[in-house]
Amino acid sequence: MACVELVLPEYDFSATLDGGQAFRWRAVTGGWEGVVHGRWVRLEPGSESLRVWTVPGDVPDDWHWIRHYLALDEDLAAVRHTFPDDAPLGAATAAARGLRLLRQDPWECLASFILSSTKQIVQIQECVRLLSERFGRAIPTGVDGSGRAWTFPEIAVLARASEEELRACKVGFRARYLGGTARMLAAGEVSLERILQLPTSEARAELEKFPGVGRKIADCVLLFAYGRQDAFPVDVWVQQALRYLYFPRARRVSAERLRQFSENYFGVNAGYAQQYLFHYVRTVLGRRWRAEQKRPVPPRRARQSPPG
Repeated sequence: MACVELVLPEYDFSATLDGGQAFRWRAVTGGWEGVVHGRWVRLEPGSESLRVWTVPGDVPDDWHWIRHYLALDEDLAAVRHTFPDDAPLGAATAAARGLRLLRQDPWECLASFILSSTKQIVQIQECVRLLSERFGRAIPTGVDGSGRAWTFPEIAVLARASEEELRACKVGFRARYLGGTARMLAAGEVSLERILQLPTSEARAELEKFPGVGRKIADCVLLFAYGRQDAFPVDVWVQQALRYLYFPRARRVSAERLRQFSENYFGVNAGYAQQYLFHYVRTVLGRRWRAEQKRPVPPRRARQSPPG
C-alpha cells in the first residue's frame, strides 16, 4: 500500500464525512474508508497527524488530490471570523468546530443529490453503493489489495442504462432524473466544466436544466463540488431550523423570506454557516427540536367583551 502522513488541522471527521455532504464514507476501526477520484482511501486520524492509505498505482507523489478533497488547507478560524456574532451560530460552531466542506467531483455530487430527494442519508448511501457496485469499476482495497470497492459510475455508463436497471438500485422515481441527466451530459447539452467558470446565479441556472434539479439540489452541488460559499441550500429541514433558531416568536415566516435572510445575513462564508447550522440542528438539538415541531399549538382564547 501507499501511505502518507499529513499534518492534521482542526477536523471533525464524523461531522464532515457522515453529515450529508458525501455518501461514500464509512466508519471503520481506527478511521474512515471511502473512494475518492476512483481510488480507495483509508484515513487514520491521530492527535496531530493524519495517515492516509491507498493502493499503489497512479497516486501522485504530492498527494494534493486528497489534501484538496478534504479541505485540509482551509483556515477554519478565518472562516468562523466572518460569521455573524449570534447565539445560534455560536452554539453550532462550538458543537462541531472542525467541520469542513469537502471538495467533491461535480458529477458524483450532482448524481448523489439527485438521488437525495425525500430520502434519508442512510438510504442515499445505499443507492450510491448499489449504483457503484452495478455500474462502477472494481478497484482493489486493503493492505494486500485483495479487497474490492467500486468507483462511482461514469456518465456514459449511466447514460446507456435503462430506467429499469437504475430502479433496481432502489432509486425509485429518481431513475428517470438520473438517467436523463447522464444523457444530457453525454450529449454535451450542459458542461460541468463550463459551470466552474460561471457566476453563481448563471451556474445555478445551468444546473437547474437537469431533470429533477431545483434550487436546493443546485445549491448543494454549487457548495459541495464547486466551493461557492454564496450558495446556501434551503430544504424543508433547513427552513424549520432557521424558523426555530432565528424567528422563534414569528407565527409565520415564508420560504422566500428565509431565503432572502440566508442570502443577506450570513456573510461571505454563508455556505459554511449553513452546514454548521444543519449539523447542529440535526444532531445536537435532535429530539428536543423535533418534539417541539410536532407540539400542537394551543387554541387562542376568544377575547371577552368588556363588562356592561
